[in-house]
Amino acid sequence: MTQHKLIPNHVAIIMDGNGRWAKNRNQLRVVGHRAGLKAVRKTVQHASLIGIKALTLYAFSSENWKRPEQEVSALMSLFVYALNREAKVLHKNNIRLNIIGDTARFSSQLQSMIDDVQQLTLQNTGLVLNIAANYGGRWDITHTIKSIIKKVNDSEMTVDDINEETINNQISLHDLPAIDLVIRTGGEYRISNFLLWQIAYSELYFTDILWPDFDRNALDEAISTFNKRERRFGRVIES
Repeated sequence: MTQHKLIPNHVAIIMDGNGRWAKNRNQLRVVGHRAGLKAVRKTVQHASLIGIKALTLYAFSSENWKRPEQEVSALMSLFVYALNREAKVLHKNNIRLNIIGDTARFSSQLQSMIDDVQQLTLQNTGLVLNIAANYGGRWDITHTIKSIIKKVNDSEMTVDDINEETINNQISLHDLPAIDLVIRTGGEYRISNFLLWQIAYSELYFTDILWPDFDRNALDEAISTFNKRERRFGRVIES
């Protein structure tokens, strides 16, 4: 295992390339998604081992409903399968599972499973694994604004109380360390509506590796690159 000078507290990953991975092997896209689940398992295990405090994975965006119905159905089935299979493993390894996104659109069965796994792992003190499901950065900001407006209407705060800190305290992942590093696999160079507010000062790392091929060595390489960055947060660092 590579020894890193600095381990990022919070890593977020846009897991891209499952479909192309399958296409390269003349397989259906769902085969790529299943292979991607294995990569999730390896990445979570390694992140926990090296001391990352929070790992956020972009599993299903709010735009993914536009994909063919058969693929969406397969993804939902895979989500149910993963929760069934991994819940006890996560709990045994002291990992807390947290789902972010608009889960109201999911089936009642899936919503119930999400609630059960989150409750099962709620008191775990190790890695916090956030799965962004039916999630979009614009949805997140809109949802947060609605929550703040409701508080203003209920006289819990005034308009003058609204500032960046107010939004920070309401938006998804507000109770976790700031995101240090965003990784995108699959060779694309865009954020795709992922955590738009939260990654304002995150380091971005792009790799051509397709998600099913992402492993602990790939994560180590991303962190090694992170260690070479100079993070200024808008300041000037004098030599």
